[in-house]
Formats: sequence, structure tokens, C-alpha cells
Amino acid sequence: MIVGSTKEDLSLEKRVALTPETAKNIIGLGLKIVIEKNYADHIGIKDKDYESAGVEIKNSSDEVLEVSNLLIKVNFPSTSDLSKMKQKTILVGMLNPNKNFEKIKELLDKKISLFSLELLPRITRAQSMDVLSSQSNLAGYRSVIDSIYEFEKAIPMMMTAAGTVPAAKVLVIGAGVAGLQAIATAKRLGAIVSATDVRVASKEQVESLGGKFLMVEGSEDMETKGGYAKEANADYKKKQEEMMKDAVKKNDIIICTALIPGKTAPRILTEELVKLMRPGTIVYDLAAEQGGNSAFSEVGKIINVNGVKIVGVKSLMNKLPLTASSLYAKNLFSFIRNLYSKEKKDFNINLEDEIIKKSLVTEQKNGN
Repeated sequence: MIVGSTKEDLSLEKRVALTPETAKNIIGLGLKIVIEKNYADHIGIKDKDYESAGVEIKNSSDEVLEVSNLLIKVNFPSTSDLSKMKQKTILVGMLNPNKNFEKIKELLDKKISLFSLELLPRITRAQSMDVLSSQSNLAGYRSVIDSIYEFEKAIPMMMTAAGTVPAAKVLVIGAGVAGLQAIATAKRLGAIVSATDVRVASKEQVESLGGKFLMVEGSEDMETKGGYAKEANADYKKKQEEMMKDAVKKNDIIICTALIPGKTAPRILTEELVKLMRPGTIVYDLAAEQGGNSAFSEVGKIINVNGVKIVGVKSLMNKLPLTASSLYAKNLFSFIRNLYSKEKKDFNINLEDEIIKKSLVTEQKNGN
């Protein structure tokens, strides 16, 4: 059985789905690997590195698609690749079913099995495959680095003969994986950190990292059975905005990470709240591509509102492509190891396996 991978559209995505290290591991399962020529040149991994790991290099994506039983990608394949994928191929990647409804339907009609790794269940056995966590960890780290660059001031408190420089204050909105990493990174750099989240369980996590937890008084816990945040009701949003009025006036950097799976990002920083911020405040909106947690956010742009910089983040992992690729490829290997049966020497789509069942894209899941 052959695992293949073609190049991503470099204008949109610099990560790759396969590294030489994970190639060795996949080949160790008894599988063969083929990739397109110059597959990862842009991040400094040469074809000879893959060949040393036992990978076969093909001259074009067409040649890869022609022989692959399983295709691994970072994002959804290009239109050209889609048209050339053969029937009964298995496709694994971050396929974003809500966005790619029509393309997925086309592939399902061709009897292609699709696994979207964003749909993985939050269970212990799936942790090594959790692409959302591995990539969000990096996003949380990078959000602090980029925010400090835009802030253009010192972050830790500094006591000098010329006087004392006060520590910067950082507010993190959303205490999921990205938010917790942002808290930890900001604390390591000497900032005074606070955070807020609709999930009561996150209070202990925030405080364990040295952050102050800001909670809406009298609110119910808004956490799904899967551990994700759920959408807040109108009463909660009103109370949350009142709480935020005081918080946004005090903080120098506000990092937005709040997301609701399958839905537009919740709008937490309204126009009124942004206008209450001091000039020089940085709003770094990691949720911009999903609609944004902040008013005025525009994907890929920095908008200045009365001296407040609002950074609408786009393709953040393109700033850390090598590290992000390494983690993503390891997640993929764990998924492939679970999918492949050494005894049968075939990929086993066992719907009694919760990991397989939940990540398999079907007509019913597609677009919901």
C-alpha cells in the first residue's frame, strides 16, 4: 500500500504533511511513500533527505496521485489534484468540511474516503493525533511574540538607575490550548497576565500558569461534553461586556483566541470596547479568519482605531512552517498507524473505532 503527498499551494500554505523523520516511521509500518519533486524545498528539507529515509520522489503531482492509496495533505487538495484523484483513494488532512462542502461532495461521489483531523474526538487515545492542539500551542506562543513586536515597548518590569519600567499587562481572551500557551509565554517574558473564558474549568488552568482569571459573575458553565466552549446567550454577553469595559482600559496587549467549533468566532470586543482602549494598545486577533473576536479585525491587516492597533491574523503557522510541519506530521503518523492493519496489509476503516468514526467525513457531517 502506498502513501502519497503532493505539494501545498505555497501562496497559502508553507507547512508540509510529511517530514523525513515521520517518513521513516510510516515505512516502518510496512508502507511505501511517494512525494512530488521539490516537496519541501521551501522550508529547507531537500529531496535527498526524503530519499535517505526511503521515500520515492516523483516528477509531478499527477504521478503521485496515480499510485497513491492514501493521500496526506495539510489543507484541502487543489482543484487540479481533486480532478485527478482516483476512486477509492483515502484522503487525510485538515479538510475544513464546513468550508469545502461542494468539493467534499464531489469526492464522496467518487467513492473517496475522507478523514478530517479537526473532527477527532477529545479522548486520551487520540491525543497523539490532535492537530488542533499541536498547531494551537504554536499559535499561542507566536501570538505573544508578534504582539510584543507590535507593542514596541519593554514587557518585563525593569528597575534601572534612570527609573523603573513597569511590566506590561496582557489579557488573553479564551483559555483553550492557544490561550494557555499565550498565558505561559507572556508570563515567562515578565508580563502581568489575566485571562477570561466561558468555561469554569479553565479558571484553575489559568491560575496554575500564574494568570488572574476574570469571570462573569453568576454565569453558568458553558462547556460542551467534548470540552469545547459553547455559544453564550444574550444575558451572558451583556454581563461579559460590562466586565470587559474595565479590563480593556487596563491592559496593554489583548490576545484573542476564542473559537466555537463549526461556527463563526464569537464577537467579544465590540466597537464600544475597542474605543475604550488606550492609544498604543495592541489587539491580536487569532480568530480573525473565523470571523474575529474583535470589531474592526480584517484578515491579514493591521487596522489603527484611535491609536489602537488591531492585528487580524492570517495563516499564522506560515511563520513557523518547519516546527508546525514537524508536529503535524507526527500527528498524521499516529493517525495512519491507527488506520493501517499490518495483519491485513490494508487500511481498515473500522467504524467501531471512535477515532475513525468521528473523523470520517460523510454526507451527514458535511456542511453541518
